[in-house]
Amino acid sequence: MTFDFRVEARDGLARAGRFLTPHGAVATPAFMPVGTRGSVKGVRPDELRRLGTQMVLANAYHLALRPGAERVRELGGLHRFMAWDGPLLTDSGGYQIFSLEALTAIDEDGATLRSVVDGSRVRFTPESVMALERALGADVIMALDHCTSDPTARAAVEDATARTQRWLGRCVEAWRTAGGIDSGQALFGIVQGGAFEDLRARAVEEVTAHELPGYAIGGVSVGEDRAAMRRAVESTAPLLPADKPRYLMGVGTPLDLYEAVRSGVDLFDCVTPTRHGRNHQAFTWEGRLNLRNARHERDPRPLEDDCDCPACRHFSRAYLRHLCMAREMLAAVLLTQHNLRFFHRCMESMRVAITRGELAALSTRIERAQGREGVLES
Repeated sequence: MTFDFRVEARDGLARAGRFLTPHGAVATPAFMPVGTRGSVKGVRPDELRRLGTQMVLANAYHLALRPGAERVRELGGLHRFMAWDGPLLTDSGGYQIFSLEALTAIDEDGATLRSVVDGSRVRFTPESVMALERALGADVIMALDHCTSDPTARAAVEDATARTQRWLGRCVEAWRTAGGIDSGQALFGIVQGGAFEDLRARAVEEVTAHELPGYAIGGVSVGEDRAAMRRAVESTAPLLPADKPRYLMGVGTPLDLYEAVRSGVDLFDCVTPTRHGRNHQAFTWEGRLNLRNARHERDPRPLEDDCDCPACRHFSRAYLRHLCMAREMLAAVLLTQHNLRFFHRCMESMRVAITRGELAALSTRIERAQGREGVLES
């Protein structure tokens, strides 16, 4: 069997499991770094492995624009193209329909977007997206969905959620026509519904009726406050099938991840660790550090004594601050590597805690890591 998911331990709703794919197994809960254009910014694939990365996300929309999905297929598929031999997930372009709303026209058949490369028209339909992701060759592919910009506007959310379900039916048909699970790709359906628990419950019923290899929770962390995001996840995750992986899209901070794991979520992705690294911020168990702050100017300590990332093994806070103030490229590289390692260590600590029935005991440590030292300097 090319795909399989097994829960190996539980602590309340939280699960520690193993997701088997054609390119290897993923121990869950797991965090996926975002490699938008087939590259996690500043980090080589072999370095990703050493940092603890098991699975990477790539962006189908951006790869469709440049270099083009057929070019990637000609060159052996996305795994070979980016020299990553582990599991890969590609999104569907649904996030760009949301984030590029001003440049997007939506109709029943699909969406017409403007290219961020040259301004040309880009047409996405459920069928074309399935063909695009098939050409890229990722292990997990996402269905095309529609997420609104205001999760509290009920009429718009209801309309977008219904459209997402209709598009999912067409994605499923195209995926199954191409071989379904036997093609070596697992299609995940996406649950929308905004801030409305009844719409999300209805969406879960409709999405899971397709009996897919996995399911995702979408439409969170799109501008709502943390309480609303937490309610959406807590009300949705337990309704999803217990024997399939659950993926929370685009979330988030250490505390976001912890709360979602407690609700039963298995997979995550977010640009938070890499973006903060490029902005000279480092996540630690004592809170988020701003390396541009003057307090680090003479500090000989590593970012964390017990961290095994390259930044902590070899360099002091004082040196990292020097790189930041001098605008050296190495600053972003090292801080990105540290943040990715920290996020993977977070997930590893949660997995161990679940197997011991001690997940609740991590809450204080996670909350401390969520804090920050100060406001990012301009």
